[in-house]
Amino acid sequence: MFGKYFSKKEENFYLPGEEIKIGKSCSFMNYTCAKDPLSVCKNRVIFTIFSFLFIYLVIGVRLFEVCVAPNLKAHEEEEVSHGFAFAHNPIKRADIVDRNGTVIATSLPTVNLYANPRKILNPQKAAQKLVRILPELKYNSLLKKLSSNSTFVYIKRNLTPSQQYQINYLGIPGLDFENGEKRVYPHKNLFAHLIGSTNIDNKGIAGLEKKENERLTESDIPLALTIDAGVQDTIREHLQAAVKHFDAVGATAILMNVNTGEVISLVSLPDYDPNLSINPNSRSYFNMATKGVYEPGSVLKVFNAAMSLESGKVKVSDKFDATQPLKLKYNVIKDYRGENRWLSVPEIMVYSSNIGSARMALKVGGNEQRQFMQKLGFFDELDFETTEKSKPIFPKRWSEGTIATVAYGYGLAITPMHMITAFSAVVNGGIYHEPTILKNSNKKNSGYRVLSYNTSKQMRDLLRLVVTDGSGKRANVLGYEVAGKTGTANKLSANGKYNSKVVRTTFVSTFPVSNPQYALLVMMDEPKGSKETWGFTTAGWNAVPTGAKIITAIAPQLNVKANYDLDEARKARIIEASYTGKSVH
Repeated sequence: MFGKYFSKKEENFYLPGEEIKIGKSCSFMNYTCAKDPLSVCKNRVIFTIFSFLFIYLVIGVRLFEVCVAPNLKAHEEEEVSHGFAFAHNPIKRADIVDRNGTVIATSLPTVNLYANPRKILNPQKAAQKLVRILPELKYNSLLKKLSSNSTFVYIKRNLTPSQQYQINYLGIPGLDFENGEKRVYPHKNLFAHLIGSTNIDNKGIAGLEKKENERLTESDIPLALTIDAGVQDTIREHLQAAVKHFDAVGATAILMNVNTGEVISLVSLPDYDPNLSINPNSRSYFNMATKGVYEPGSVLKVFNAAMSLESGKVKVSDKFDATQPLKLKYNVIKDYRGENRWLSVPEIMVYSSNIGSARMALKVGGNEQRQFMQKLGFFDELDFETTEKSKPIFPKRWSEGTIATVAYGYGLAITPMHMITAFSAVVNGGIYHEPTILKNSNKKNSGYRVLSYNTSKQMRDLLRLVVTDGSGKRANVLGYEVAGKTGTANKLSANGKYNSKVVRTTFVSTFPVSNPQYALLVMMDEPKGSKETWGFTTAGWNAVPTGAKIITAIAPQLNVKANYDLDEARKARIIEASYTGKSVH
């Protein structure tokens, strides 16, 4: 009877109630392919447990990949490259700031609207709705885009948040957005010719934006300039008023630190707003300061005098015959308002004698004149950080006529930037510095000597006389010791002849002359005469008073202290020194 209980044969036999007991072990030893209810239950429980474990494992791995791994990688890269981590910057183009950190060009995050026409179910209806939100779009043109067989077309760039919200609310399949950025110029016209602009893809197409495009896109560190926004605004305001007052067609002004070559301000009028699109052929796009090449007129007498004194063949006390016109082989040189007598070097500068300047140059010779002009950079394009530049125009053959005409400002055409750069070298002690608008430029430490200190000192005395006794009297600003030279050049007409009624006037100056810090150039294109100027259009009546107003306004901004202790005794000593050849301190 009990044999069946002790039998070694395995059978599915249970005591009453034992068939519902579950073993405590969950090991695979309990797994069986038997079809009885208990085995099926065990198998299902085990399968369910492992399924949940697998799902949680997949979720955990994915969360690590998405949330943790990228940050760890970025953190490691930043620590290797910088030693510390930065927050991600969504803007791809760096800001441009002035010397004081004022932002003059920046980029703002924006979105662009594009479409996949193949996914547009109803192009007509989609176009109608989009035109309501974006009224600047043309319905027919938009419909053509949405009906094309393309998979990608731009609809509108630089949407406002409101426009993006409204378009997103339409829920039209096939429309989507991409992140972008828009270049913004907060000061509008103020830095137009200096900074330039970017195209629709935020790539530099003019000015500094184009010249430094690689630097601006490879680093998000702001690009610092030598420009002073406050001084720039002051100069532009006065120059704009002068253009209107003298009914000129344009003007330009440049302020430079004579000891470093740093450009503190550069204005060219007319100008434009780089935030807006205008006709690219407009005169407003033309940068007179660096692109315009002009015969400077009598301003070139500054360099002729410096060259003559530096050669040692001419002394300050020497006199030259200006009693009658100088007759050369192909032309006759006359003075605008001749003194008709022998003139000393100081008098040649004060009265701006063409005859005297020509005789000085002829005494020195063409080879030395040409070499000196070349040393001042008058034959080469300047290494300046803008794309709008021009190379000077100079004669290939340096004849006797060339020597004479170049001496008083014709036959050689240079840009205003060439002019003020060379002028700075003449007055700063004789060191030539390449011009720059980059605050951290290495150019400031790479100057070279073009004049002796003594010649530079003599030139400062002569230029001061031009302001106290010559055509620059209207720039004799009290307390700032202004020194400079005027120039009035007749412009060429369409038939290639000079028109004495259409002129370009220039005044280039430095202050304070006892210790030169800054040079200012003011040039006016086709100023008109008026009752106030007695009908005259020469530089002394327009460019000079404009320069005086600018110096009066910006000197305090530049922290140049006025010296009101100047007396007539110093003036007398300067005049006396002009005849003795001694330097005045």
